[in-house]
Amino acid sequence: MNIKPFFSIAAVMVIGLTLTTSCQKDNLEFNPNAGSEASTIPPSLDLNHITATIIRDDEHHFGNVYKYNQFFVSNYAKYWGSNKYDWSNSTHMYDILKYAIKMENNASALLGNTTNKYFALSKFFRAYSSIWLAQRVGGIPMSQAGDINNLLPAFDTQKDVYKNSLQLLEDANTILSALNTSASIASNKIDNGDIFGLTSLQWQKVINTYKLRVLINLSKRADDNADLNIKQQFAAILSNSTKYPIMTGNSDNVVYKYNAAYNQYPLYAVGNVPYNNFANIGKTLLDITTATQDPRTFAFATPAPAQLTAGKKISDFSAYVGADVNLAETTLLSNGSIATTSAYSFFNYNRYFTSSSGANCEPYIFLGYPEMCFNIAEAINRGWTTLGATDAKTWYDNGIKASLSVYGLAQGQTFIVGDLTGKTLGTVNIDVNTFLSNVAYNTTDKNAALTQILTQKYVAFFFNSGWEAFFNYRRTGIPEFRQGGVGIGTTALGNKIPRRWLYPIDEINNNKENYLKAIGSDFSGTESVATDTWLTK
Repeated sequence: MNIKPFFSIAAVMVIGLTLTTSCQKDNLEFNPNAGSEASTIPPSLDLNHITATIIRDDEHHFGNVYKYNQFFVSNYAKYWGSNKYDWSNSTHMYDILKYAIKMENNASALLGNTTNKYFALSKFFRAYSSIWLAQRVGGIPMSQAGDINNLLPAFDTQKDVYKNSLQLLEDANTILSALNTSASIASNKIDNGDIFGLTSLQWQKVINTYKLRVLINLSKRADDNADLNIKQQFAAILSNSTKYPIMTGNSDNVVYKYNAAYNQYPLYAVGNVPYNNFANIGKTLLDITTATQDPRTFAFATPAPAQLTAGKKISDFSAYVGADVNLAETTLLSNGSIATTSAYSFFNYNRYFTSSSGANCEPYIFLGYPEMCFNIAEAINRGWTTLGATDAKTWYDNGIKASLSVYGLAQGQTFIVGDLTGKTLGTVNIDVNTFLSNVAYNTTDKNAALTQILTQKYVAFFFNSGWEAFFNYRRTGIPEFRQGGVGIGTTALGNKIPRRWLYPIDEINNNKENYLKAIGSDFSGTESVATDTWLTK
């Protein structure tokens, strides 16, 4: 895992103030046109920075996240990095918290209240950034984090982080609900600083849709933490669309848009496009999509050259073969990198490797409608609402159809299939109806139906939503991830996949007393990536 420098929020804010003070002393190199740390600036600038950076670098298309989600496998680390789950210290999102606080301060100074749109969005960003780290490591500083007068914030328990975050999301919805009573406000873009370009009503939908994600991710705690009201909160959102509007289609998706001029598609942003033959589609994914004749197979994968040599047609789903992350890199390289003989499927070159703006592939979705549909179907399946199997089926079907739509796939469509260089191999006929019949929702067996929901949610997470595919696997064990082989790279764990990350280095170094208290309480004094936290025990 690539580890970036860590800067605690308290340290960052103090450093900023110190640098400002030192630059202004005796007017040495002082720029009178530059604002100081204490200057009031338009909160839209803070919002712009937050929305531009809230998606971490490795969460974009082709980021390492998607190897750990087992969507693709590297067969040559020089070009595509290692597949090993040799995780150590987590990164964090204290930078998002810092700018959320700045946005609140600037909005309060300029608007004179704490019930404006910026405060609503800040509450969302506070909740998101806190959960982002807590679900990786356990308890974290939250209640006291960001206070410049307290450089040693105490840790909140992981449970309290979730409890506080759920309240922040509730408060954010309340603020936007009051503002959105005006149709003109609700339908207008919330702010020019928002790079996602959402309306005020859409942001309210995002907040509640994200809250559904948070609640379903608490499923293992739904029956033994009554004070969190997990099931009740989920049901309340579903039962009152006026108070809690949620996404109603793909048009509400939070989409990150790339631009060839200044914000290139990730493969191009690194300065050179890596070789397609040194990465293969993962076995975990293709075993699912080929078994169900899922037309998304054609969208993201090429047929395996060895299968074509053996006489199979490009329309034959068995011609699409995923690489097993359990295998050593040397084995993957010898079996999967040769253009004419590879045993494994490559990425669809024309879809992913031909546009510096990503114009030919599915968009990057930060939070989307397909996931929401599956989350609702799962909650219904678990008995969290008064709705029944028929309703769960409707949401399940909606999720699948919405995901197919993201890929632009429709019944009867003629789809061009190419090889790893983009050379056209022929066309296939997209058969959505057969696929939907193969994955028809089981209305009589709840366990089988739950597996269907979680499996289709996994496929819908391909190249979007960051770590959610992994977190859903960690929570439920579905789908079954490949592990146990040398390729996993965790010899000390028996080559099993880790259950968490260690705390950020700067948290350990700069807040050691409180860090030691936290791991003493949660992990008997010793951190391990193999230990479950409260969330997943």
